[in-house]
Amino acid sequence: MGVEGLMLVGGLLVLVGTASSKFSSRFGVPLLLLFIGIGMLAGAEGIGGIGFTNYHFAHGIATLGLAIILFDGGLRTSLPEVRPAMAPGIVLATFGVLITTGVVGLAAVSFFDMSWLQGLLLGSIISSTDAAAVFTVLRGGGLNLPKRLTSTLELESGLNDPMAIFLTIGLLEVLTGGMEIGSDLGLLFLRQMALGAIIGIGSGRLTVWLVNKIDLDAPGLYPVMTLASGILAFGVAGQLGGSGFLAVYLAGIMVGNARIAFQRGVMLFMDGAAWLAQITMFVLLGLLSSPTRLLGVAGSAILVTGVLIFIARPLAVFVSLAPFRFKVRELSLISWAGLKGAVPILLATYPLLVRYPSSETLFDVVFFVVLLSTTAQVWTLPILARWLGLDAEGAPVPPVALEITSVKHLGGDIVDYPVAAGSRVAGRRVRDLALPDDAVIAMIARGRHVVPPRGSTRIHVDDHVFFVVVPEVRPLVDRLFTQDTDEPSDLPLDTEFPISGNTTVAEIEEFYGITVDAAPSRSLDEVLRSHLGTRLENGRGIRLGDVKLRVREVHNNRVTQVGMELVSPD
Repeated sequence: MGVEGLMLVGGLLVLVGTASSKFSSRFGVPLLLLFIGIGMLAGAEGIGGIGFTNYHFAHGIATLGLAIILFDGGLRTSLPEVRPAMAPGIVLATFGVLITTGVVGLAAVSFFDMSWLQGLLLGSIISSTDAAAVFTVLRGGGLNLPKRLTSTLELESGLNDPMAIFLTIGLLEVLTGGMEIGSDLGLLFLRQMALGAIIGIGSGRLTVWLVNKIDLDAPGLYPVMTLASGILAFGVAGQLGGSGFLAVYLAGIMVGNARIAFQRGVMLFMDGAAWLAQITMFVLLGLLSSPTRLLGVAGSAILVTGVLIFIARPLAVFVSLAPFRFKVRELSLISWAGLKGAVPILLATYPLLVRYPSSETLFDVVFFVVLLSTTAQVWTLPILARWLGLDAEGAPVPPVALEITSVKHLGGDIVDYPVAAGSRVAGRRVRDLALPDDAVIAMIARGRHVVPPRGSTRIHVDDHVFFVVVPEVRPLVDRLFTQDTDEPSDLPLDTEFPISGNTTVAEIEEFYGITVDAAPSRSLDEVLRSHLGTRLENGRGIRLGDVKLRVREVHNNRVTQVGMELVSPD
């Protein structure tokens, strides 16, 4: 097949995969199954008749695709949000992988004619959860789980790939006589994790500096530079003997938690790149499969899947997370959310690359396990979450940020907030909103009409309110447009927000869900003056329950701007 033919087939497969995502969202078919199914239909035993057995090429493309997906996942990982889940996520991504590997290895030795090392190799290959599958289900599948639960699952999926890859490569080296169990494996682990972490964090910080320092003529080059830096971090770590997957994920976290030029454009570009990587990777892996060979290993693969889902994964979760005070229903959901995807299939190509005996059978078993577990878990995960009472109904639609590309270092965003029924601002006049300082309404879109925002303008359901807002006060404005429920405030702790001194305690409690231990009718200025008397100096403050109020600006002995900060009860 010539270049034109390859481009025709590749473009057609990606186009079909992209268009079929609509079918997936409508009928609930897991995207992994859909894209792999397209690849299988196009394969040698499908209607496409494409004979593809180049495992080296598939391994390279899948590695690149997974690196892009992990980089995008890191970009969207907010450190303040995942900090409470950092310890459980890391323990589950390391110790949990070891437990899963051991249990599946024991089952493989019992079920099949395998040695201990061969059984552990199978266990290590299918031990990790898949970042692409987890990110897709949690961020795009309509599930609204508690933040700590979501963060734990996302961190685990991003961080457990290096551990599974280390175990797979290490066990293959031992099986092929390349190293000894013990100190060699220990040194390999330390080198991969240490170098991966150092290079990832350093590369991410360097990327932030470069993107903000270099004045590129074309705004479209900033996303390209950012993606190239992530791939570079992967390559450098791999060349030096570190974990490229750990490096690229940490580099993404460093970049995503910093303020960079054209940040929204970078995020949109990476979202498209991650989708393209996911479609290409799954379709290509589908081309590698053989339905006839899969049927031949169906019996043994079903046994392995049962052990993995019902014994190994729950045991790993309950043992690893025992010190972290998760509820039983939360642990049950985490156990069921150990979604498999491209990573186990990618790892199953490693034995093929070194031509290890029976590696083709091992690949087929892993492929079947992934298909079966994905079918069982992705479809039933939302049902289980609702049955356990962990899926919150009516979560607000996240706001859409519009990037200003004419000014490089604006330091703010234009954000479009849709007004849903039950929103805190619905039916309110603009002048009655307790808006934070550094947040200004620029425009209100109502249907096809533009409504100039005046103090008397009333905000209606289905309006789109466009704000000019600095990043520091975004959480407060986000809170204004959430559902008006009795749920506690989810604003970040230990972050000070600038609020006008004329804002009343009642407005703070009504619009932000924050309880202030003061008379509702009093303004923040009056509250501070009553406690501080004549000592109205910038920086002085008081604590009222779980809220700190600090003087930020004083004019004519009145507090014109107040710093409001939520603090932990502890």
